Amino acid sequence: MLKLFFPTRAGAEPLSEALQACRRHLLTAALFSALVNILYLTPTLYMMQVYDRVVPTGGVTTLLLVSTAALFALLSLAALDWLRGRVLLRAALRLDRLLAPVILTRVVDAPSQLARSQALREFDNVRSALSGQGALALLDAPWTPLYLACCFLLHPAIGVLTLVGGICLFVLAWLNERESRARLARSMQSSAAAYVSQEAVAAQAEVVRALGMRGSSVARQVDQRRLAVGQQADAQLTGGKYSGAIKFVRLALQSTALGLSAWLVVQGQMSAGSIIASSVLLSRAVAPVELLVGAWPALIQARTSWKVLVDLFVGTAAQTRDRTSLPTPVGKLALEGIGVRLPETERPQLNNIGLRLEPGQTLGVIGASGSGKTTLARVIAGGLKPDQGSVRLDGADYDARDGDVLARYIGYLPQTPSLFAGSIRDNISRFAAASGEDAEAVDQAVVRAAVAAGVHELIQRLPQGYDMVLGPYGAGVSAGQAQRIALARALYRDPVLLVLDEPNSNLDQEGETALMAAILAAAHRGAAVVIVAHRAGVLARVDRLMVMRDGAVQVEGAREEVLAKLRSAKAPAGKPETGADFG
Repeated sequence: MLKLFFPTRAGAEPLSEALQACRRHLLTAALFSALVNILYLTPTLYMMQVYDRVVPTGGVTTLLLVSTAALFALLSLAALDWLRGRVLLRAALRLDRLLAPVILTRVVDAPSQLARSQALREFDNVRSALSGQGALALLDAPWTPLYLACCFLLHPAIGVLTLVGGICLFVLAWLNERESRARLARSMQSSAAAYVSQEAVAAQAEVVRALGMRGSSVARQVDQRRLAVGQQADAQLTGGKYSGAIKFVRLALQSTALGLSAWLVVQGQMSAGSIIASSVLLSRAVAPVELLVGAWPALIQARTSWKVLVDLFVGTAAQTRDRTSLPTPVGKLALEGIGVRLPETERPQLNNIGLRLEPGQTLGVIGASGSGKTTLARVIAGGLKPDQGSVRLDGADYDARDGDVLARYIGYLPQTPSLFAGSIRDNISRFAAASGEDAEAVDQAVVRAAVAAGVHELIQRLPQGYDMVLGPYGAGVSAGQAQRIALARALYRDPVLLVLDEPNSNLDQEGETALMAAILAAAHRGAAVVIVAHRAGVLARVDRLMVMRDGAVQVEGAREEVLAKLRSAKAPAGKPETGADFG
């Protein structure tokens, strides 16, 4: 049943393996469900004994014994029902322990922002369904034939009534599923988009306030939420219509069973105790169908969420494959035919980019805004996978190394420093302590990186120094300080490849001097350095220059040669189209 409700595909093996690890819990819950459903016959048998044996004979002793046995059975039923709920909860917790870390790992490599922000929410839908009423209804449903057989044992007419009623309820449940499936899917997609939009606005609340965008951003969010809530209400109204019809059919069946049983008793074909027993049995036989209809939206949401997780795992399967351990690279960079087209864009951001950079060489990348410089930096840093071509470090494609292993050899300073909530020490060390690295070795490497970035003295002047805790996005320090701390993070553990995107955009003269010293020191020890910049100062000492235009390389070569070509090929306005003045 698990494989039918939660199907998997090649590449999503961790999901199926986690489900298999919960199999023992689910089998235990199924066993308890079997006992619970057998014990649910207790009220029926008790009523029949009371009406057929105790009432006609006035046997008080028999009543006492039968009542004691029924009470013990009902206590056992309650205990088993409680236990199966706990077992299902344990299964959900085990699934969380097995999959949450894996999902968080895969989220980093997810292709879209929506997938990254929604993955754990989708997983929580699955986990909740596994321990909720829907799972209990699915475990009870296979025992419907037992109650149906008991109805036939009471009288064939009662059995036929129960069978026909069950078929009617099943048809209503199927119609409910057919009509609500698409509505539920649209509702979940709209809700996910609304949550992502809300989180994005909340993350940029300061900018929203400063630009007077409070009213407009609220209006946009209200529109998105109104769409999501409207679609959710539409799905609930559809389900509610069938839920009402199912409840009516069930109550009508119970009343019909009472009337039919009474008529059969009058005809002498049944005992008096069977009147109440038939109604109870019929109600129990059709109860799982009603429960399933009530829990169906949550089950469908869980199944849809599972498919999202399967797509996530299939799309990121290559990131977790076994890889041969390669030697430590020296920093020889090669780009071969790199092409990148971001989603929902008309033209490629990078088109057939080729580049070679030797250890110890420095390359400056210039070009007008929108020429593809930042996209190229993201590709070289390993943050963005190209749609075509290969990025190689010492001849090995980036994919030949595990992502975290590759990142040990690359230092990356993005255009936005992107510091994280945590101490300055943790930010510089890339939170190495959380992965179990030796604390003293981490501290020493952090200080070395800060010294190399020329930010050691600055950090020591801050409150609590390296132990100062920053808020999300580096809240607590200025933009220039954040950029210098992020440079220290890029230099952590002496990477062989350094990628700096607008590294001086927020720096004062002191910070830019420290930046230049750090770049020259990195190149001197043999690191290949790629610098994307608009301001000429940071590129005054680079070995090579690359000029980009419309996602392609316009010219690349030794710095002086490129500058000479730019001066000779004057732009229409009399200046080179580089976005920087190198005159």
